[in-house]
Amino acid sequence: MAIGITPAAMGGLKEPRQVSAILPGAVETENSWSTPNRRHTGSYRETMANHKKKSKHVQSTGTNPGEAQSTDWVLESPESDEFYVGDIPAKQRKIDAKTYERNLRLLQIELTKLQEWVQICKKRVLVLFEGRDAAGKGGTIKRIVERLNPRICRIVALGKPTERERNQWYFQRYVEELPANGEIVLMDRSWYNRAGVERVMKFCNDEQYYEFLVSCPEFERLLVRSGLILVKYWFSISAEEQERRFQKRVKDPTKHWKLSDMDLESRKLWNDYSAAKDIMMQHTDTQYAPWYVVEADNKRRARLNCISHLLSMIPYEDVTPAAPQNLPPRPRETQLPRTPKDERNIVPEIF
Repeated sequence: MAIGITPAAMGGLKEPRQVSAILPGAVETENSWSTPNRRHTGSYRETMANHKKKSKHVQSTGTNPGEAQSTDWVLESPESDEFYVGDIPAKQRKIDAKTYERNLRLLQIELTKLQEWVQICKKRVLVLFEGRDAAGKGGTIKRIVERLNPRICRIVALGKPTERERNQWYFQRYVEELPANGEIVLMDRSWYNRAGVERVMKFCNDEQYYEFLVSCPEFERLLVRSGLILVKYWFSISAEEQERRFQKRVKDPTKHWKLSDMDLESRKLWNDYSAAKDIMMQHTDTQYAPWYVVEADNKRRARLNCISHLLSMIPYEDVTPAAPQNLPPRPRETQLPRTPKDERNIVPEIF
């Protein structure tokens, strides 16, 4: 169900530009709308421009400018922030820890700029993370919020509905979690539970399911027309990689809590979930609220690709207040009567 809507009514959301300022193999395609391009600042902008120049040369010759051809698919230039890529398929590429952390830090710096823009300009941003169990949604969300202010950017991960919520309008408990002005909300699963797990596990009847497929695009259209910036991600993972991650959860005691009864059931219903996902996409992939699929077999690449794409989707500007050049001198401490430490409950220093 595609309902026409103007860019002005989309709350600043842009069509995908598929721009990765740092990741190898980036391709930029201008969108068809006349939405103003956002400004990139600092090393992020310079890295983007330099990378495009280098990546074109690599794609055509397989070598870095002025260097012999290398067998490594990723090379880090010692003089700059640029990274180069050969012609190995994306799903087969691996990112070493150093390259991953360096890319992640640059992207997290941009996320702090996005956060300031959202707060100062009173924007509302909602990002939905959907996908199969163990697809890496939670890990990506964790890296997004890692350096952000929890009072501005918060995570919503609702549990199963209560008896009262089951008798409400289906979208009601999600409406209560929508962002206010100056907030970013990241939903780890959302109202799309009805089109996925509830459909496959028979937690809803046919009437409720088909009503959702009709109502959901209308509901999201109202959100977007209200000025909310809505971005929807589906994390795609292969059956082999999901099984590997499930087995890892079994062996790691710190991850036992991640392996629920529902996860075990999903292993047996892979094809049912695939069919439900395809139907959901057909009905809810609209012009004003499109789905973006993240290839998630490689966790590091998925995190960097998703964050980079999210930054390219929102026309934010760097409005971060300048930090002071020098801190003022600390005032001299005055001698005050203090309570002796032995009268306090001190945590034992066992490490």
